[in-house]
Amino acid sequence: MTSTLRRAALRAGASALCLMLLPGALRARAGESVFKPRPAPALSLKDQSGRVRTLSEFKGRVVLLDFWASWCGPCKESFPALDSLQEEMKSEGLEVIAVNVDEDRKDADTFLSGRTPSMTLLFDQKGRSPEDFKVEGMPTTFLIDHDGNIRFRHMGFTEKTRADFRREISLLLKEAAPHADH
Repeated sequence: MTSTLRRAALRAGASALCLMLLPGALRARAGESVFKPRPAPALSLKDQSGRVRTLSEFKGRVVLLDFWASWCGPCKESFPALDSLQEEMKSEGLEVIAVNVDEDRKDADTFLSGRTPSMTLLFDQKGRSPEDFKVEGMPTTFLIDHDGNIRFRHMGFTEKTRADFRREISLLLKEAAPHADH
């Protein structure tokens, strides 16, 4: 699938998702536990300074991996909430990584103007990583355990999602604690 077709599919998914944001509409998908833990696909993208970062460099930490775009309405709400989680829980072992999928980096930069996020920002202008993670709409967030396995997936963002993140992150951080001693 070409980059343009992938983007069109993501935008269509985001539009459909926005329509679904009626009360209770996301219950079937938001916070769904991922079937059986599965290894997260490899991820290698540039950060704001142009440095290549990989998902594997965060192994041993609990990772909240969020896919977002400047044109996504719910992303505007989730972005500050995710950054707040990063600030609050980093010392406990959480790493928040936000992957922007705008085709034009200028759109992302405009969105980020005036913000100084503490979470790790990566950029995928070609849109390959959402395909690898089977992202269907924006925002989509994955919680990855300390061993690099996807454990939870969320599509969209509501206040309930924020509460689910806290609960699930706490669960994964507790699981990681015994391994930290080894």
